[in-house]
Amino acid sequence: MEKIKLGLSLLAVTILVYIFTFYVDGEMGIILISFVVIAPLISLALAVYARKNIKLTFDCDAYVPKGKKLKIRVKAEKKGVIPFGIIEIKPYMSEVFAENVKVYRFSMLKEEIKEFVIEADAQVGGNGEIGIESAWSCDFLGFFRLKLKTGIQPNILVGVIPEIPDVKASSELVRSIANVVATSENDEDNDTSMMFSSNTTPGYEHREYVQGDPLKRVNWKLSSKKSVLMVRLDEAAASVQPVVILDLYRNEKSEPKNSIRLEERIICAVFGFISALIKQGIACNFIFKGNTGDAVSESIDDPDYIEQVLLKVLAVKVEKGQRLDIRRFSDSVCACVAATTDAGEGFSAVLDAVGECESVTLIGDSVRTVNKTSYPLWFLDDDNNFKLV
Repeated sequence: MEKIKLGLSLLAVTILVYIFTFYVDGEMGIILISFVVIAPLISLALAVYARKNIKLTFDCDAYVPKGKKLKIRVKAEKKGVIPFGIIEIKPYMSEVFAENVKVYRFSMLKEEIKEFVIEADAQVGGNGEIGIESAWSCDFLGFFRLKLKTGIQPNILVGVIPEIPDVKASSELVRSIANVVATSENDEDNDTSMMFSSNTTPGYEHREYVQGDPLKRVNWKLSSKKSVLMVRLDEAAASVQPVVILDLYRNEKSEPKNSIRLEERIICAVFGFISALIKQGIACNFIFKGNTGDAVSESIDDPDYIEQVLLKVLAVKVEKGQRLDIRRFSDSVCACVAATTDAGEGFSAVLDAVGECESVTLIGDSVRTVNKTSYPLWFLDDDNNFKLV
């Protein structure tokens, strides 16, 4: 369409010059012909020069709270002293940001660097992407528009931080997992009460906590009695910590707008659940997709650490058609809670990698969530209570 408009404009100018030359004033017509031919060529040359001698970069914060504006700082750098015509930029913002993208135009005459700020409205929690969708070098006369193919910085990822819901400790799912953990701890104490170390202290061997020790080895019950942190010298404590899995699976046929809202609800539900466990004094091992694409595990036993782990989740782009592979985390656990955006075909393979486990439950999106497994599925309602589907 743009080429048709350009062709019609050039045709109209040619007809007017022809009429003026042969029917109005021949001498002035020759001058106009020279101008019509030379001026566009100069203007085109400047557009071509600008296309090859401009560099576009941008930066912004790595995270932005949901509902706030993300400020994107754009910088255009010019090479040489020759002035540029019109540079046209269209920003790119993924679906976690509001659809208010507009085209930005500017000229660069004497200045070598031009900077301006673009604002993006963060409206959905999750991992987003911002960049420059397209950039054009336009001539002064408006006849030519050449697309920039080099000198444009690649897109960057931005995490939109949702608000973690305050899940009630009285929620049935939280209470059921707490009961499983309490039962496992009692069983462990009974199993080890007959064991004695060289200093005749019953149970596992312990020592005082030193900086650098994994917090998952802290024996909180013994620490409370001694009023000092005590750590176990083995890994047995891990077996009485529930495992929480986050599987953000995006179907290849799903609409991005629907997917990101579903992913946000699952992220909020799983972190609300973890927060409720920590408030009950229950540490957990959280398994999610890391920035390398592989599953990683984080031991969470401090409420202040929850937000840091949330940022790690939001820093990773969700790829279509990829399930979480947890096969290298197949240790025995007392309970497993798996939060997923899709409990349909293929999710059973994820759960098969879970080691020996007393209790396996799922967290889904809503009562309409499809569950192809044999495990119970819960969802977080509007009152921040987990309900069984």
